Formats: sequence, structure tokens, C-alpha cells
Amino acid sequence: MQKNGKLKTRITRVAIVLAALSLSGCSFLTSMFKSVENEAVVIVEAPPTSVPTTTVVVPEPTQLPPIAIVLTSGQPAYADVARELTRHFENYKIYDLSEGNRPPVAILRLINDSDTGAVVAIGLRAAQSSVAMSDSPVVFSQVFNYQDHNLVTEHSRGVATIAPLDAQIAAWMQADPTITRIGAIIGPGHEDLIAEAGRAAERNGIELLIRVARSDQETLYNFRRMIRDIDGFLLFPDNRILSRRALLQIMEDAKRQRVPVLVTNESMLKIGASISVSSVASNIAKTITDVIRQIQAGNIGRVPSITPLSEIRVRTIDTVQVVDR
Repeated sequence: MQKNGKLKTRITRVAIVLAALSLSGCSFLTSMFKSVENEAVVIVEAPPTSVPTTTVVVPEPTQLPPIAIVLTSGQPAYADVARELTRHFENYKIYDLSEGNRPPVAILRLINDSDTGAVVAIGLRAAQSSVAMSDSPVVFSQVFNYQDHNLVTEHSRGVATIAPLDAQIAAWMQADPTITRIGAIIGPGHEDLIAEAGRAAERNGIELLIRVARSDQETLYNFRRMIRDIDGFLLFPDNRILSRRALLQIMEDAKRQRVPVLVTNESMLKIGASISVSSVASNIAKTITDVIRQIQAGNIGRVPSITPLSEIRVRTIDTVQVVDR
């Protein structure tokens, strides 16, 4: 009872988030499931990391330039970030590529003919179109497999799609201290993320078993080989190696073997995941704004290819609660 009291006291100090934030790196996942209700929700600041990274020095606040916000669609994963961006910018215009009345090339012509100082592209289609056609610098977000599409160029930078892995694993261990060895499967081209996962596992004192797959069938094969050797599975939102069938089979097998699954899309709690550690729309918007300030100051060369996020949202089934320590 005393422990529960402490948990409740700590939970009252954090903001409860009511709307689910889907993660766009795996677009079919964001549209398959509805929001999950009645789970414990906690927003915490990601713990500091000792990993050497490129430091982004944000200039002193100045008047921000006019921006164009280009959305792949109006789904919540994109619209929530756009809404949060409007809190930072006085001069903005939002374009939704899914409306169909104008093709991307026509929209980018309008943007190029305006006084837009930067383009924020949210989602893969918006990022591809903007990077290819925009005359202004581009900051993209909500794209997991950005490296497959050459989205990082001399005039474009990205913001991370998922929450920092160190924070994800730390939150997971806080919810379930019995986790000692986790497995993960990811598609090719994510060497940096694999290295980050290894460092995060080491810092949190757990073992990591990670495999690279090139199809959903290979993902299932690797998962079934590793499941007896792990006590937790970290599911990356890589739509290249996950189909609906593979995703549901992974959840079913994990439930049968009593292996908890951590996801980055909280709506998947509804199909069997144990805990979600996702990004926060307001933090994504603030990070994008900081990158634009740096670009505006003429320092795009000092901005990392992908800027990490600094907040996480932890959501669990109501039998487990996670609090900020």
C-alpha cells in the first residue's frame, strides 16, 4: 500500500496525455488500431545520455521565419505535430497532400513562390516531395526509414521518429525489473540505431540480441528462433519487414511464451503489447523549431542529420504504472 501511495503521489506530478500519438514510421500500424483507453500515462523527460553526439547550439530566440507545413495526410500522427507547431510560429500555412485537389508539384510551386523561410514535411510522402522540390530548407519528421529515400541533403535535416532508446529501455525496466535480456529485429540500413540500442542496453545492464531482416517472413523466422532466449522484445516500427499478418503473429507468439513486448505506438497495447514508450507531439514540434532556428542562423552544417527527441510518453495496461524517478 505504501508503494502504491508513492506511485500515485509521483503520478500526480506529471501531465496525463489523453490523445494517442501514432508513430508514422510504420504507416499501416498508425491506421489499424484506435486509441487505447484506461491505461496509465506518464510523460517524462528522457534521461541524459553519455553517448557522444553532435551538439546543436540553438541561437538566442529571434523572430522565426514564415514556414510551410506539408502533411502526408491528416491522420493524428501528423496533424498533432502540425497543431503543436502552430504554437511556435506566427506565420505559417498548412498543406495536406491527401486532399487530392492539388498534386505535390503544384503545392511546392506555391510554396516556392511565397516568402516561406523553411518547409516542415511530416510523413514520408511530404518529405520526399519537399526535399525534391523545395527551394527553402526542409526539416522532416515522422519518417522511420529516411535513409532509403535520400532525405538528408545539404538543405534538409530530420527529427527522430522514435523516442531515445536509452529512455525506452530505462522506462521498461522501471515497469518490469525482471527484464534482463531483450531481443529486437530491424530492417537494413539502421546501423546507427543498432549501435544506439547496444549502448542503451549496456548502460541499463541488460543483454541485447538483435537481428537484421529483409522481409516479414524473415522477421517471423528470426523472432521464433530468439523468443525462447529472451525475456522481452523491442518492436521497431519498420514497415519494410512488418506486415499486418507478421505483427499479429508476433503478438500471439509473445503472449503464448509470456514474453512482454515494448512498442513505440501506444495503440498496439490493444493487440497484446505490454508497454509503449512513444514520442510526444509537443516535443517533436519544439525540436523542429530549434532546428529551424539553427538553420535560420546559417548553421545547418552544425545540425545532425537526425536530431534526437528529449521526451517520452509511457503508457501501460492499467495493471502496471510507470513514474518518473
